[in-house]
Amino acid sequence: MRKTLLGALMLLSASASLAWQGEVTIETPHTQLLLSAWEGGDLRQSYYGDKSATLQQLRDAGSDLSFEALPAFGSVGATHLPALQVQHMDGDQNLELQVTDYQRQDQPRAVLHTFTMQDKVMPVTVKIFYKAYKQVDVIETWTEIVHQEKKAITLKRYDSGHLVLRQGDVWLTHLHGNWGAEADITQEPLTLGMKTIRNSDGARNSHLDAPELMLSLDGKPNEQTGRTIGLVLCWSGNFELRINTMSHREHHVYAGIDPVASDYILEPKQPFETPHLAMAYSAEGMGGVSRIFHNWARKEGMFHRGMQTGDILLNSWEGIYLDITEDKIIKMMDDIASFGGELFVMDDGWFGDKYPRKQDNSSLGDWVVDKQKLPGGIKALTDAARERKLKFGIWIEPEMTNTTSELFEQHPEWVLQRPGRDLRKGRGGTQVVLDMTNPKVQDFVFSVVDNLMTQYPEIACIKWDANASIENYGSSYLPRAKQSNIYVDYHLGLIKVLKRIREKYPDLVIQDCASGGGRANYGLLPYFDEFWVSDNTDALQRVYIQYGTSLFFPANAMAQHINHVPYWNTGKRIIPIKFRCDVAMSGRLGIELQPKDMTDEERQQTSTCMADYKQLRPVVQTGNLYRLLSPYDHKNVSSIMYTNDSRSQAVLFVYKIANYVDQPLPRLRLAGLDAQKTYTLTEKNVRVGEKPCSLSGKQFTGRFLMDVGIEVPLWGDYASRVFELK
Repeated sequence: MRKTLLGALMLLSASASLAWQGEVTIETPHTQLLLSAWEGGDLRQSYYGDKSATLQQLRDAGSDLSFEALPAFGSVGATHLPALQVQHMDGDQNLELQVTDYQRQDQPRAVLHTFTMQDKVMPVTVKIFYKAYKQVDVIETWTEIVHQEKKAITLKRYDSGHLVLRQGDVWLTHLHGNWGAEADITQEPLTLGMKTIRNSDGARNSHLDAPELMLSLDGKPNEQTGRTIGLVLCWSGNFELRINTMSHREHHVYAGIDPVASDYILEPKQPFETPHLAMAYSAEGMGGVSRIFHNWARKEGMFHRGMQTGDILLNSWEGIYLDITEDKIIKMMDDIASFGGELFVMDDGWFGDKYPRKQDNSSLGDWVVDKQKLPGGIKALTDAARERKLKFGIWIEPEMTNTTSELFEQHPEWVLQRPGRDLRKGRGGTQVVLDMTNPKVQDFVFSVVDNLMTQYPEIACIKWDANASIENYGSSYLPRAKQSNIYVDYHLGLIKVLKRIREKYPDLVIQDCASGGGRANYGLLPYFDEFWVSDNTDALQRVYIQYGTSLFFPANAMAQHINHVPYWNTGKRIIPIKFRCDVAMSGRLGIELQPKDMTDEERQQTSTCMADYKQLRPVVQTGNLYRLLSPYDHKNVSSIMYTNDSRSQAVLFVYKIANYVDQPLPRLRLAGLDAQKTYTLTEKNVRVGEKPCSLSGKQFTGRFLMDVGIEVPLWGDYASRVFELK
């Protein structure tokens, strides 16, 4: 006779005793994950979705999938893929895990469920964690692996989680892209067989495939309706997301670190924790899942910005590139102050002594001021910023060095390198990656920030860049037997450094940049305030890039800047300053150009933009996002809007992205409003020399705006409008 796990024992949690019945419900305010386990058996997963089901109902309806929560090689049949595979010290690769303990811990903002599993033969323990948030509909899952064998074992696959879904008309939405064209949306139905999404850059993981996806359970994805599941792997390194659609009746979804070249050597008693996998479910389509992740990010997944808003800034890069001088920097400060800006960030080009940073082929690692360029040092710049009532920020790339640098001359062993092989070099023909597995390198990277902040405590912002992949797979620090730990230990070392920085400098704003959006991931966002969405600031392409990025990330994490035209990335295209401003206003607003080269019209429009944005900023950066028209739907218009929690205020953005004769434009139906309230529309950032459009000042009920909609005047090429609704 089958017995329940631990029989009638009472398992104590942190807050209350719990009678074990063999079934566990992991629940958030509106969702649940149903699990079950039996003595001598494994942990099984039956359902993830809303709270309309119980395990008994699923059994009665024949809908209980009941698959292993974490399938292990050696305990699943040949038709199912493992989420976990180890090689024991004797070469055996089998695991037969059985639940031996369950604990429920009530935490301030979440409930943590811990299942402990033991192999039947070898002293290997696997803990599976589920963290269910109390105020947000997100469940995180991850595992911890530890063993007591006499010698090291090898983790050959160590996924963070596994989810089983009933087979049906399920569609996959995921992001793909490249440098300058990040976050391109791909949507496709799941068909029989394996779908794999992976990234093997080594240092960055968002330029090509990204570590997030959505699954629409009711056919082709819809923004406002349909049961939808979102998955986010909170990791900054190589990853693999797999979806195995079986010929029977289920989809198996796996997410974890990419095992290629990453057999992890694990010593006895050394616990290994996998990255967290965050899950969200909504019946309000893709938009519902996005809003859940945005809310979770602000409350749990961002270091300290959360519900705070970011400053309007000018970054020097696209204005003067490496041609930095003290006079140019101070003049740019004057310009951003005159526009109403709040922060100036000096980008690449300020450092180097023996090897001044005049081109991008030297000096990384030599983080000392180039006195030829900046005779007054950084102190003169922080003083100048304070005099203009600006904050001051600075650019660094602390994980990288050039072979032409004093750092490389002094510590060639600090870079990742392949023994006996020539160094493969990146940007400028000299850039290489420091070995973040090495504690001495970790101390050095920490000191880059620590020295700057100690010498110049007025620095308010750091732009942290990473412009190289891991091209040299080899570590002088790790022993030969552990070279396969490089891809994982690199990021564990990076996170260790970031934690030290955040503990000592909690108020420092840090922007995450990696050749643009190469590190737009939830593995690093807990240590950063925002990320640079793309090195491509062309406003038309940014409509697409920012739309895709918004699937998973909130507006106050997305840095969006007004650029110059014509833009070197996109040839001779001339986009009006009004359109460029309106696109940048939909996230954390900034400027990325040389102000002295702006026309009078550009200066006036930018000043208007910044003044209006300061009024709209709280709703834009911390509001609830509704994507109304996708640029990917080829309807010639893209539109998004934000509402505050009380639905008393909203901001609407409308962009015309194609123009031709006799062009039909869709009527715009809004979302997220209170149907019973009456809203006044006020056009913002009105084009210089023009009056507000005919909709400005008109009043409509929320019901009318959502059910019937409005005809937004969009005349000519690159027309755009921004409205405040109150």
